[in-house]
Amino acid sequence: MRKTISIGLLLAGSACTAEPAIEDLGAGDGSVALAEDAISDSLGEDAASVTMPPPPASPTPPPVTPAAVGPYFTRPMFFNSDVSAAPKAANSAAIISALVAAGGWGNSNKMQIDFTIDVLTANASTPKMSFSPTDEFYSPDCDRTTIPVPSGGNVEGESGYACTGDGDCHLLVFDTSAKRLYEMWRADITSSFQGGCLAVWDAQAAYTSALRGDQCTSADAAGFPIAPLLFTADEVKAGHIDHAIRFILPNDRVKRGFVKPATHATNTSGGTNAPSYGVHFRLRADYPVSSLPAGAQVVARAMQKYGMYHADGGNIALTAQSDRHTTAKWSGLLGPRDLAALKVTDFDVIDHGAPVALTGDCSR
Repeated sequence: MRKTISIGLLLAGSACTAEPAIEDLGAGDGSVALAEDAISDSLGEDAASVTMPPPPASPTPPPVTPAAVGPYFTRPMFFNSDVSAAPKAANSAAIISALVAAGGWGNSNKMQIDFTIDVLTANASTPKMSFSPTDEFYSPDCDRTTIPVPSGGNVEGESGYACTGDGDCHLLVFDTSAKRLYEMWRADITSSFQGGCLAVWDAQAAYTSALRGDQCTSADAAGFPIAPLLFTADEVKAGHIDHAIRFILPNDRVKRGFVKPATHATNTSGGTNAPSYGVHFRLRADYPVSSLPAGAQVVARAMQKYGMYHADGGNIALTAQSDRHTTAKWSGLLGPRDLAALKVTDFDVIDHGAPVALTGDCSR
């Protein structure tokens, strides 16, 4: 079972207590500029005119393809970028070597897929519930508001809303009417509703590189939204995944601190060259994708085009969405170890700039 390790150790002493309104979660202008059409010049002269050298033709700019959007979000986010041609980091080889030396992916160095996280759908008619924060709710990182709770839903790894197995028990709900993504860590709804950190994402906002706030956690230790980085049975069945993928590593193999686009990390103990929270891995272009099972090929191609972002601590490397609420089902489509052939050395690290020291001083 994936376990976030000591997310709150550095947050408990935060002096900030003010909580932002939901309407203030996004900032900035994320609109994509479109290329202007080139205008051709006409000389407008007949054969009897004095011959003059024509002015040099204005080059026609290449067409600009608007950045992809989604899942859930209506404006481009970090996980929408095609990085197939992006340069790798100068220390890519050192990071890969360090992770190999530390034991690789975890789980006996087998890349395995976790299929236990669900994403529920709500709308304006879905009843909302308030919750009592546990000691895993941190201020000002987390949001205190009511949450839509659909009938017949469940938290991660459970058949209902009760967190009986002491797992992460993520509760992920997308409100299609309000365009809000609610993500809670360690939710438990029995006769009462108790919950850890809740992150509410405005799916129509143009988030800056600070996402919900510098040094701020979310329902994932890296400060990311979870749902958009999960791949689904519907996507694999359709033959394409159009976004980056969430992955996790044991915290003893991760260097303290983070790199963008992460905004947070946790109490890790990896060595100097170990990957940081938020690190962006890309499957090498020369990897023989056709050697994998058919469903795994779809995931591997997404790893080559969009890569995968380190988001949390644990032993099961990849996270897919449960098929409980999807049309397509995982059975016969993709198995837990269909990507076990992928080794750490099959990846490069994409450069995201200098590491950021973890302070836990969340600013929103």
